[in-house]
Amino acid sequence: MLPRTTFLTGAALALAAFTHGASAEEINALVWCDHTDPAFLEPFTQATGITVNVKEYEGTGTALSLVEQSQPGDWDVFVVDSTDVKRVAARGLLAELKPEDFPLADIPPAVQAPELHQVDGVWRAVPEKFGYNAVAYDKDQVDEAAMRKAHNLFDPAYQGKIAVYDYYLPQITQIAILLGKDPKTVTEADLPAIREKLFALKANAALVSDVVTSQTALATGEVGILVGGGEYAVSGLHAEKPNLDWVLPDEGGVRWQQAIGVFETSARKDAAVKFVQYVLSPEGQARLATSSCYWGMPANAAATLDDTQKQVLRWDEQPAFIANSHLYIAPSDELDQAMQSVWQEFLQH
Repeated sequence: MLPRTTFLTGAALALAAFTHGASAEEINALVWCDHTDPAFLEPFTQATGITVNVKEYEGTGTALSLVEQSQPGDWDVFVVDSTDVKRVAARGLLAELKPEDFPLADIPPAVQAPELHQVDGVWRAVPEKFGYNAVAYDKDQVDEAAMRKAHNLFDPAYQGKIAVYDYYLPQITQIAILLGKDPKTVTEADLPAIREKLFALKANAALVSDVVTSQTALATGEVGILVGGGEYAVSGLHAEKPNLDWVLPDEGGVRWQQAIGVFETSARKDAAVKFVQYVLSPEGQARLATSSCYWGMPANAAATLDDTQKQVLRWDEQPAFIANSHLYIAPSDELDQAMQSVWQEFLQH
């Protein structure tokens, strides 16, 4: 559930080849900004002759509105939050995907998450990329060992050095984790304690803002810590800003995850499936993971990332990070409203 907007970008990466049969076709895809990078799309078109026309959107609700305003068959591919796959599938929008068509064995079981991507045992989307709302930081201003302990964020020593990413769901989830709660069990009865802890964080914050503003504050040295930041906020800047880094706290953190599927009404399903296969291929995964819009972890562990890219993404720590992170929760409407009310208090405090 990252914001689908323009991030600061790093250096462009060289293209590599992806071989497949050629055809003269076009497909239309509803995507997030990381799928609009020519360095990601062009190798697929060069190899297959299939042009991918992309429409970037923000929020699943927006995408569903676009689909409702379109004619059946207008759209072929859908990139969506993993936690929203069942919601979309319930509308009959996602075609069945055959598991043998994709390298699912190369995707870690926790990321594969059939409980999110299957409906009645049928795959309706496949995971393609993930990452963390964790802690990003400036190594010139703070110590990495300290950033591995989220409780240190409340230390008065960091007063005025913290930016907080303005999105209530991962921030409230992170606080719940720090309070020893399993996020999936949070109820309205837990919100007063979460509220108190949020207000303690606010005391150290220099700003609470959208991802680009808070990311910029970290990149320019205005702050030394971005709470809710992760690889998506700093990894693409590693060449220009090697002082920026990120880590998942030892107490645990929040994992975002995105998936890709094929529209049920697509008249070009074969071409759409070829694109999904490319996205999940080792080469496609490496390009998607390092897209100029934002970086993230490839779902496929066989992604052809180089050593530097793996280091920036903390590749060797991923098994521990995955095990120590919680996917975005899907609160009831009542709990969601109560969470948003707490967050509004936090913003105004």
